[in-house]
Amino acid sequence: MITYALDARSVTGHFPGIGRYVVSLAQAMIPLLSGDERLVLLRDPTQPSRWNLTTLAGERVQVVDTPLSPFTLRQQWAIPRILRRLGADLYHSPYYLMPYRPGMPTVLTMYDLIPLLFPQHVSCTARLLFRWMTALALHAASQVIVISQATRRDLLTSYHFPPQKVTAIPLAADSAFHPQPTAEVERVRRKYGFPENYLLYLGINKPHKNLVRLIEAWSLVIGSLGFDHWSLVIAGYWDSRYPESQRRAEALGLDDTICFLGPVPEADLPALYSGATLFVFPSLYEGFGLPVLEAMACGTPVVCSNTSSLPEIVGEAALTFDPVDVTAMAAKIEEVLHNEALRDEMREKGLRQAAKFSWERTAKETLEVYREVTSRC
Repeated sequence: MITYALDARSVTGHFPGIGRYVVSLAQAMIPLLSGDERLVLLRDPTQPSRWNLTTLAGERVQVVDTPLSPFTLRQQWAIPRILRRLGADLYHSPYYLMPYRPGMPTVLTMYDLIPLLFPQHVSCTARLLFRWMTALALHAASQVIVISQATRRDLLTSYHFPPQKVTAIPLAADSAFHPQPTAEVERVRRKYGFPENYLLYLGINKPHKNLVRLIEAWSLVIGSLGFDHWSLVIAGYWDSRYPESQRRAEALGLDDTICFLGPVPEADLPALYSGATLFVFPSLYEGFGLPVLEAMACGTPVVCSNTSSLPEIVGEAALTFDPVDVTAMAAKIEEVLHNEALRDEMREKGLRQAAKFSWERTAKETLEVYREVTSRC
């Protein structure tokens, strides 16, 4: 029996993105396990989580309570001891804070290198710790999984690491993201109280998300076209350390045409996407850019930045722009809003593009990495 240990201690409220990755990966991987393979999930029962990993336990899946935070030094000796006790043949860490001498073949997942690529947005201490801890994690890894070719390029540029040991495996949208019926769209629209015609941005408000320029582009659209009954809806987790976009909206007198929703429950997201005339994603950098994939899966036309991973995710299904060029951003938005035939074409292309990504594919390719690593070690 070959045992793969997937570290699921990050399936907590503190790591919403990594938690989604681990849970979706595990769910899709379980049916693909062969008769001589089993999966062990290490979970921290002391931390709140919206996912219940115990429901995944079964004949070939074991969920092991491991009350050790990734931030604690004790994991450096405790996790390897647990892995030995479980008879693990491979350890997969989805986070760079991990035991750096796990004592067995190790797979590491890396998502982006934002602290290194945007140092102006990160403290010197945080940047140095990220570089040092990532270097330790890479030293421990037999193979690294990255979530896009863009992240792969960034990793190989930033660290001296063998290219053959870095495998790009894309993420996927959850199956809940698909075009929603009109009644569900109306329910969500009434719940949040924005107009029938709206543009949508979904994501956090950190500086690299480029929301100030989005606000400025929207002011150009409003000014030139007079969309009196339209709104730009900005949804997602709001970090109070970065109020610049709200302040810019106020300074430009756009309060009546921009709706800052903040966090939105998962159950409302498919309808929020589906009801939007256009999804706009101006981010300066994305390791993957899952919101654009979710929007396309819901049949919503997408305009987004032409940087980092976004072109490889959207393919030919979206219009792209230089994210530092406000005028270009506004022009792409106007182009789509003025052309219904173009919107229909983009919807069809987006649905086809989104269908190329699935968690089954992600799990299959990850399992191939597991098998290759264990066979050579």
